[in-house]
Amino acid sequence: MEIAIVVVFVLGYLAIALEHPLRLDKAASALLLGTICWAIFVLGIQEIPEGLMHYYHDFVENNTFLKDSEMVPSFLESRLLHHLSEIASILFFLLGAMTIVETVDAHGGFKLITDRITTDNKVKLIWIISTLTFFFSAVLDNLTATIVMISLLRKLIRDRPTRWFFVGFIVIAANAGGAWSPIGEVVPLLVLTMTMRGKIYRPRVSQDDEEETKITVKERSTIFIVGILGLLFVPVFKTVTHLPPFMGMMLSLGVMWAVTEVMHRDRSYNARKKLAVIGVLKKIDSASVLFFLGILLGVAALQEVGTLGNLAALLDATIGDIYVINLSIGLLSAIVDNVPLVAAAQGMYPIAETGVFAQNGSFWLFLAYCAGTGGSALIIGSAAGVAAMGIERIDFLWYMKHLTWLALLGYVAGATVFILMGS
Repeated sequence: MEIAIVVVFVLGYLAIALEHPLRLDKAASALLLGTICWAIFVLGIQEIPEGLMHYYHDFVENNTFLKDSEMVPSFLESRLLHHLSEIASILFFLLGAMTIVETVDAHGGFKLITDRITTDNKVKLIWIISTLTFFFSAVLDNLTATIVMISLLRKLIRDRPTRWFFVGFIVIAANAGGAWSPIGEVVPLLVLTMTMRGKIYRPRVSQDDEEETKITVKERSTIFIVGILGLLFVPVFKTVTHLPPFMGMMLSLGVMWAVTEVMHRDRSYNARKKLAVIGVLKKIDSASVLFFLGILLGVAALQEVGTLGNLAALLDATIGDIYVINLSIGLLSAIVDNVPLVAAAQGMYPIAETGVFAQNGSFWLFLAYCAGTGGSALIIGSAAGVAAMGIERIDFLWYMKHLTWLALLGYVAGATVFILMGS
């Protein structure tokens, strides 16, 4: 069963990577990957995996009203729903962030930033964009930072190949900022400083002839401020209430929705349809959300069947060196979501009183760096990368060809500095 799930997972990833040659949308491949993996797990299970036994015992104690024949199917359903709750929180967060950013964009709010970025030099611009992304992702999260910065880029760069390259660096910078590791971003930028040449060309601005949809400077500034403050409010809301981040994002979206409804209530129906949140929602790329769903379902199946735990155990048995183990986990996070990988590592290495495995010990700090930044090696290896791939339709193989080596260069450079500082 485990082998079958791994095979389906690998084949699904290959279909995603070969999206353009196969002419099969990656969202379809991801949904097939996720659902088939779970179907194999449920239909092929003969005994509860050892890693799930404590969950099963808790389930049995809390569901004594069920018949013995119903225990296992109901337990498996509960495990799926457990993962679905976590996945849904990510998807709602993504949906809220995309809607807020699209609403700001519909009102021309990002002109307040793009009008101040006057350079047309590629090197200067990529430094500006990467630095903004780094600090933005450190304040918020890499997913939100990526969505915002891609919207900015669309106002700055006309041709798609150049924009894709800049978006790739947004992914690298967002993941580096989340781990607060500037080396993983700066080293690739230094390489580009010596090799990149040319200018960028901005998109042609189309004039809106319809008077009813023209936005005043006050309206543009208001929506921009509401949007940015709404995004910044999300981590504050989480800290104060301890509720999941998507709740803060939904609250911010509700405020944005109310503001746009009040702001445009005297406009025509066509104008409100273009500018209010209810109209912007129709422009959201739902395929990206479904792509996320499929990928995360597939990773959850690997976690349930014990594959990720077995990988962690294999690394421990065959490698032994904690630095190499963490580097390997970081590279694996380019394929599999870093959260279950880190959870598997935590299961292998309990927190000790002293030493490298102590709380805030060097193993955990290095693991945080590796798992956070290693995902940049592949476009599909992080939430930021998956979002960028969905929004900009970046080809998996194109990213591997042009940006994987730069991401790995930054990853190794940051890891080297960490190891040298700890030695």
